[in-house]
Amino acid sequence: MAKRREVMAGMAALPLVAWAAGALAPAFAQEAGTLDGDRLATSGGDVIIHPVSHASLVLGYDDQVIYVDPVGGAELYAELPAPTAVLITHGHGDHFDVPTLEAIAGGGIPILTTQEVFDKLPEALKANATALANGDEGSLNGLPVAAIPAYNTSPDRLQYHPQGVGNGYLIKFGDDIVYVAGDTEPTPEMLALENIAVAFLPMNLPYTMTPEQAAEAVNTFKPGIVYPYHHRGSDLDAFEAAVEEGVEVRRANWYPEGEEAA
Repeated sequence: MAKRREVMAGMAALPLVAWAAGALAPAFAQEAGTLDGDRLATSGGDVIIHPVSHASLVLGYDDQVIYVDPVGGAELYAELPAPTAVLITHGHGDHFDVPTLEAIAGGGIPILTTQEVFDKLPEALKANATALANGDEGSLNGLPVAAIPAYNTSPDRLQYHPQGVGNGYLIKFGDDIVYVAGDTEPTPEMLALENIAVAFLPMNLPYTMTPEQAAEAVNTFKPGIVYPYHHRGSDLDAFEAAVEEGVEVRRANWYPEGEEAA
C-alpha cells in the first residue's frame, strides 16, 4: 500500500523570485512572481503543483522551480517564476519545443531529458543538459530524480512511443516522491512503483492509455494522489469511477481555454 501524503485542497501560494539578471538569467525576462497551486506537504517543505497546459506543469519547492515539458511559447510562462531546472520526457511536440526552451531556459538552467531530446538540442542548451536512459538516476539542483521507462504496450500503439526512448520521472522532495509518467501505457516498471505521493498519468487514444487502463494502473501501484493529465477528449468521470478507495483523484485545469475536446 502506498504511503498517503497530505495534499491541501484549493490554491496555496509559494512566493518565489525569478533569477537575478546576469549569467543565470533566462533569455525571456520573467518577473518575480508567486507560484499558485495545490500544496503537497512533505518532510522537506511544501511542493506547489501548478498545471500549465496539457502535459506541461511547474513544481515549486523551497527555492526550486522545476518546469516539466514546457511548450507553447514563452508568453505562456511570462507570469510565472523563472525555472531553476527543466525536465523533458520525450521529443514529441506537445512535450518538447526548442524555441520555448531557448526563451525560458537559457543561461545555464540545468535540463534533464532523454537521449533523443538531448541530440536535438542546440549547443547552447546542450551544454547544460544531461541525458538519462531508462533506469538511470540523476539530480536537479540536489533533488534526486530517477528515469522510469515510458512506452506503449498495446500492439496497435507501439509506433507512438517505442520502448527505450521516453522517460517518466520520479522526483524526490524530502521523503515524498512525485511521479510524472510522460506518454506511456501501464508498464511493468510503472505497476511495480511503491510509495508514490502524487502521480501524473496520461490518458488519450491512440497515444497513451484509456481511462480504464489508467485506473487499473492506479489501483495497482496506489499513489496517494493522482492527477489525470494529457487527457484531451478522455472520459475523466469513467476514470475516477474506476479508481478504488484510498487514492484521491485530483482534476486540474489543463485546458484553460476550452480546448479539452479538441
